[in-house]
Amino acid sequence: MLRAVIESAQLSGFASVERAREALRGGDAALAPIARDLAAGLSGGAPDARIERPYRLLYATDASIYEMEPVAVVFPRSTADVQHVLRVARDHGLPVLPRGGGTSLAGQGANHAIVLDFTVHMDKILEIDPAAGTARVEPGVVLSELNKAARTYRLHYPIDPSTANRATIGGGIGNNSCGTHSALYGKTQEVVAGLDVVLADASVATLQPLAGAELKAALAAEGSLGDVARGVRGIVDAYRDEIESLFPRIQRRVSGYNLDALLEPDALDLTQIVVGSEGTLAVTTEATVELAPLPAARGVAAVHFESLVAAAEATLVANEHQPAAVELVDDNVIERCRAGTGYAALVDFVQGQPKAVLLIEFFADTAAEVEAKLEALQTDLTARGMGYATVATTDPQQQARMWRMRQAGLGLLMSVRGDAKPVAFVEDAAVAPERLPEFVARFDAAVRAHGLEAGYYGHASVGCLHIRPLVNVKDADGLATTERLSEEIADLVVEFGGSLSGEHGDGIVRGTHIERMFGPRLVEAFREVKRLFDPEGRLNPGKIIDTPTFRENLRVSPETANAEPHTYLDFSADGGLARAAEQCNGQGACRQFDGGMCPSFMVTKDEEHSTRGRANLLRQVLNGALPAAELAGTALHEALDLCVECKACRSECPSGVDVAKIKYEVLTHYHERHGASLRSRAFARINALAGVGSRTPRLANLLAGNPLAREALHRLGGIHRDRALPKLARQTFADWFAAHTPPASAPRGDVVYFDDTFTNYFHPEVGTAAVRLLEALGYRVTRVPQRACCGRPAISKGMLPLATRWAAINVEALRPFAECGVPIVGTEPSCLLALRDEYPELLRDGDRAAADVVAANASLLDELLARRLDEDPDLYERLGSGAGRAVLLHGHCHQKAIAGMDATMRVLRAAGYEPQLIESGCCGMAGSFGFEKEHFATSHAMADYRLVPALHAGPDDALIAVTGVSCRQQIGQFTQRAPRHVVELMASGLG
Repeated sequence: MLRAVIESAQLSGFASVERAREALRGGDAALAPIARDLAAGLSGGAPDARIERPYRLLYATDASIYEMEPVAVVFPRSTADVQHVLRVARDHGLPVLPRGGGTSLAGQGANHAIVLDFTVHMDKILEIDPAAGTARVEPGVVLSELNKAARTYRLHYPIDPSTANRATIGGGIGNNSCGTHSALYGKTQEVVAGLDVVLADASVATLQPLAGAELKAALAAEGSLGDVARGVRGIVDAYRDEIESLFPRIQRRVSGYNLDALLEPDALDLTQIVVGSEGTLAVTTEATVELAPLPAARGVAAVHFESLVAAAEATLVANEHQPAAVELVDDNVIERCRAGTGYAALVDFVQGQPKAVLLIEFFADTAAEVEAKLEALQTDLTARGMGYATVATTDPQQQARMWRMRQAGLGLLMSVRGDAKPVAFVEDAAVAPERLPEFVARFDAAVRAHGLEAGYYGHASVGCLHIRPLVNVKDADGLATTERLSEEIADLVVEFGGSLSGEHGDGIVRGTHIERMFGPRLVEAFREVKRLFDPEGRLNPGKIIDTPTFRENLRVSPETANAEPHTYLDFSADGGLARAAEQCNGQGACRQFDGGMCPSFMVTKDEEHSTRGRANLLRQVLNGALPAAELAGTALHEALDLCVECKACRSECPSGVDVAKIKYEVLTHYHERHGASLRSRAFARINALAGVGSRTPRLANLLAGNPLAREALHRLGGIHRDRALPKLARQTFADWFAAHTPPASAPRGDVVYFDDTFTNYFHPEVGTAAVRLLEALGYRVTRVPQRACCGRPAISKGMLPLATRWAAINVEALRPFAECGVPIVGTEPSCLLALRDEYPELLRDGDRAAADVVAANASLLDELLARRLDEDPDLYERLGSGAGRAVLLHGHCHQKAIAGMDATMRVLRAAGYEPQLIESGCCGMAGSFGFEKEHFATSHAMADYRLVPALHAGPDDALIAVTGVSCRQQIGQFTQRAPRHVVELMASGLG
């Protein structure tokens, strides 16, 4: 590579990258002066410049196959901060990488450089001008957050990649992002009206379209911007013939620099060359972007096909109807969706076993117009014999589910277990839509010639499909095959007059083939552009042009050697703990501000507290980048500290990364080395402590409310003084049940009520309501005396050996009932679902068969009721009436992740209530987390993020329902509302 750079006489950044590598080899001693100089001029000081190695490694990857360790990570707060970083980089001879959400697929989001992360501080929407239809924003603004703000004015940002809930404006500018509706709205370069940038020499410039007198003034101006303007004009004039003849004439071309957008002799718009430059030409600090009116009405037709080629052929017909979008999803995505805990419901609309489905969307002013367009499309396709089934809908919720399935395509494909993954290395090619059928057939033939299969999804309307062959780059032969196939597909794209990248940029993975597409003369023009903007090769060097080789800097490779420590939980389905961490492919779905994942990231905006960050750090420990001792070390422990074990990642991470499970395991290793704190041991044994307190509940409650006792708990026990402590009930559920007289008959037979610590000692009213409800429905309720806690508190505190012992005791007690098919039901999701989720994994070396039987018979009471409703519709009459009362329902995290909330919503409706599920993540209590003094503020922030505002916005007369005790405590403390358990509401209708 060095010879190529020298021969081309380019300052491609090789020297600055080598300087960065030298600094990295020098360790803390070499990095300390860099950190000192960075901190000295940042407005936020030292906290905004991080150089400790575990933290830097969080930024070593993006969503590509590459990994490059950065020199430092900086969180700028202003343009002045960005200028300061560029000056420090110049002084130390280092590169700089401006980065958005880190979701790039081609390697442009990783480099041996000072990384600028704009998502923490420079994430503001500065202005929305509805009259002009524009927004002025900082680069760290997430696209979905801009859309939330623009929705007030019936506007939206029309560039909508599938990662819109975590991708940033700055990242989209870097990659020239497109999205689902690019046939209608174009690429990012079409909607950028102006940019404020910092150039490589740390000078600032405002870029906007120029013509007439303004253009003449710019071309005559002194300084860096004038030099750039004159230089760009000269390059375009010198290479005009090549630009006009060699740039692909297709809509979805984002490879190379956009010289084809600068051919107009009487105008110059430098935003067009900066957009799509991947941070190699300038650093964007502010952008003015155009917004578009929100469609008044939408509709989608899901057309099913028996082959990919048939779907591609139908795309041409669909395009004749002028749709807003035509998106393709293949059977691989559909089947991965069906297998995913949180995604199965998204494919309920799929008929049979299609090889491909086209989602064809129409916009119109009225619903009637949309329906007419859908009908016309279906009539046309049917007449031509295209597609074997069509599901058309104008229902917003059904459409949302369809699009969520499409948007999860990347992650769902990556959820496959094992070393062979459908990785991004040839996945972004684009051709003219009319050539798509033949291109797909040839592409598929090339893949199969190597004995591989691939997943297909993407933007069929504009000829851009994301095609991901399943390859194993950890195997030498597999890596060689991967590289050969990338070369073959590059040649195929050129043959079809297409673009190597139709959306996600060149980076490294397509930059290695850039000369195949554009030829040596145009690549030389690109080098001149790079040198013009960045003479010293300072800005994200080695991307688009003069890149490292395909095999350099791979995240995993044949050299990857993972440690596989003993685990208490069963990770065999993942292939071990290391491969469980490797499931994270960097797509960053955990960095979203919607959904439930990841609640700690939502309130901190810190990569360390994202699912991705935690998985990456564990991967670096197990692959040897960090010392093996770090498995029980402070860095990994601190990264996991704010994980509230909500399990949202278990169901919402499309790639199936379960950080809660990983945390349980890592915490156990940590405690084995360092010992567990008194507080952790106490919380793990809350069942025993509550049992002691229940002997004198009035005295225990009096002490718990005493200010002196609270202060002592704060100082010595680590329980925050402002946290309201739960009150012990005067009568335990066990005592109530022992005195309870059951009905004389039980036509439905037996059921075991698995009461938990919190129901027994703190909220026996939930248990009594459950018993009343079950008996009213014809069951004989059995309570198995507690010989051991369910183990949930011990699991959450990383005491897995203790939890394993308790799991064995409980399984032995419940096994006789389970083997007879007696349902085992509970009302506290975290406790009951431990039987289903953790018990089989904890007992894998013991009585796994018994644990599996118990798990198969364990369900939440809501689930049991929903099943009975299916079998006996007459139960609707017996459940009483909620009298149409509105209910705001907040679901427990573990229930949402493992069982879902559909059953709860159904039984509430069956009882006559009108429930509304609050769309929020974790309430923030999370067992003991919200009690702990170092976590209290974060716990409060989680509650305030979405849950508390949703409750305040709800009707004053609405009932508040919860399914877990943690949620009950949190809502009770931070609102004026009095929540009740769903089971209490159900039982109240019995009279």
